[in-house]
Amino acid sequence: MKTVYDFKVKDRKGKEISLKEYSGMVLLIVNTATKCGFTPQYEELERLYEKYRSQGFTILDFPCNQFGQQAPGTDESIHEFCKLTYGTEFPRFKKLKVNGEDADPLYKFLQEQKGFAGWNMNHPIANILDEMLSKADPDYKEKNDIKWNFTKFLISKTGRVAARFEPTESIDVIAQKIEELLK
Repeated sequence: MKTVYDFKVKDRKGKEISLKEYSGMVLLIVNTATKCGFTPQYEELERLYEKYRSQGFTILDFPCNQFGQQAPGTDESIHEFCKLTYGTEFPRFKKLKVNGEDADPLYKFLQEQKGFAGWNMNHPIANILDEMLSKADPDYKEKNDIKWNFTKFLISKTGRVAARFEPTESIDVIAQKIEELLK
């Protein structure tokens, strides 16, 4: 059976990296954007990274400009913004597409493994996203595609997709799942 370790991605400088390099670790794979209402989640992500990295956890950050053109700029300018504004230290990769015909193969795989997880309706942006996406496609909830920036996939130590979290999910829920997988 395929795992995330079967995929190669490009680091922000364009060098091909095999995800086998992360074998045996718990991963959180995130599509991000620097001009999004969810961009402050970089702070929460960095806290998760700092708290769990010594236990075999890392975050893989994939900037994506497919949602409202909210990840403008070069890979290097995005990296500098994240380091300077949010102090992020986790690995950041080359900007990619997560949806459509030319979606990165890794993201096609992730979506095949875990479909839309549903919004946490306690989040203030959840109703806005639901209304906007429902207008564009009344059946959007039935589809596995990525709905917005900061969708997260939690990967087990064996490279399997353990969970999908939409951008409205509480960081505490995500942290609890990370802890379960680190045991």
